[in-house]
Amino acid sequence: MEKIISIKKVVKKFQGFKAINNLSIEISKGEIYGLLGSNGAGKSTTINILLGFEVPDKGSAVINGINTTSNYEQSRKITGYIPENVSLYPYLSGIENLDYFCKLGGKKYSYKKLETILNKCGLDYNACYKKTITYSKGMLQKVGIAIAIAKEATVYLLDEPASGLDPLASNDLSILLRKLSSEGATILMASHDIFRIRETCDRIGIIKNGQLIKEMNTSKVSTKELENIYIEYMKD
Repeated sequence: MEKIISIKKVVKKFQGFKAINNLSIEISKGEIYGLLGSNGAGKSTTINILLGFEVPDKGSAVINGINTTSNYEQSRKITGYIPENVSLYPYLSGIENLDYFCKLGGKKYSYKKLETILNKCGLDYNACYKKTITYSKGMLQKVGIAIAIAKEATVYLLDEPASGLDPLASNDLSILLRKLSSEGATILMASHDIFRIRETCDRIGIIKNGQLIKEMNTSKVSTKELENIYIEYMKD
């Protein structure tokens, strides 16, 4: 399988503290990879390195053959980032926000096309034209993903995307991510939500103190087994 995301022996220190400690992960085309760990484990730092916001002290991070440190402008063109809290202009509608962010990225679409993208992400026609100040967190996340789709991203980086979502919205997110994966997108989802990681991802990596301590296929572990494995590793 073609490797789209490749993190090799990355070390990142902050004032002498190793936030990332010799981390290596490879993610194939069309795969959803869950990076599971507690707060402070190094998940967000890993994503920031892939986005080119942080520079590794050692090692390398590559997206689709593009080094995210030396050539981050190119790698960002194909990368969609969805944070825990998607920030939109509250007094613009969902479709107006999408139109605005598309134009910032140099892309201009008809409103019909923008509607189609938002519909794909789970927003109906009426919701597209409501001000986002009225949106739930799940609806905001859908616009965030729509922005990445409109950007024609082939790689998606999500940092705690299901945090604060109700069960229905969280399930909608899983369905949407699996749909993107089936269309060839490569997805890295960082979270401490064991159930959502298990339900969404193809593979899971447990990260602790900046180190990858366990990898597994979700098809070979139940949610309860994953919970037990995670708790056991977190005890040590």
